[in-house]
Amino acid sequence: MSRTIWKSGTFLYPLPVVMVSCGTMEKSNIITVAWTGIINTDKPMCYISIRKERHSHNIIKNTKEFAINLTNQELAYATDWCGVKTGAKVDKFAEMKLTKEKAKFISCPLIKESPVAIECKVKEIRNLGSHDMFIAEIISIDADEKYIDKNGAFDITKCNLITYSNGKYFTLGKQIGKFGYSVQKVTKNKKKVQNNNTLKRKISKKKDKKTTFKNKR
Repeated sequence: MSRTIWKSGTFLYPLPVVMVSCGTMEKSNIITVAWTGIINTDKPMCYISIRKERHSHNIIKNTKEFAINLTNQELAYATDWCGVKTGAKVDKFAEMKLTKEKAKFISCPLIKESPVAIECKVKEIRNLGSHDMFIAEIISIDADEKYIDKNGAFDITKCNLITYSNGKYFTLGKQIGKFGYSVQKVTKNKKKVQNNNTLKRKISKKKDKKTTFKNKR
């Protein structure tokens, strides 16, 4: 395998693309962010990185709180629009016809149309150069009830969540496994299926060999 070498850069994809809401219910803003992720379990913590010149930067720096709103296919247009327009000149909630929803533990609004909103309180701000990293504790996770299954679990397959990769947006693909499946014990039924599949492959190979032998004759 040969590789092409590029200079170092931000080529770690795909990434979640989220709409971060900030400010107050009366005076709020939305910024689209792809530099975000989980950084700790106990206490649950996350981060967002924002350029210093962005309108939302000083809002979050002053209020020390924000909400991460997950985005889906229905919100793709608004997600992109909120990333290229500045809240210093436009009301993004009004322009994109998004609904403000009161949060439980922070002052800034949640985006009602988002399948999941994560309420965050800033614990530390790190100056990294082009961006400041806002390290925050996750205070609450507010999920739309229509995405909760009968067992009370969040069904991510119903959300049509989107990701960001190298300047483009993508929908998530089909599930191909689950955490721990590589070391999970195989049940008797699964063994039967696997054995049957192996037997079918062997029979198929034998047939192919016979056909090839006949053709050669």
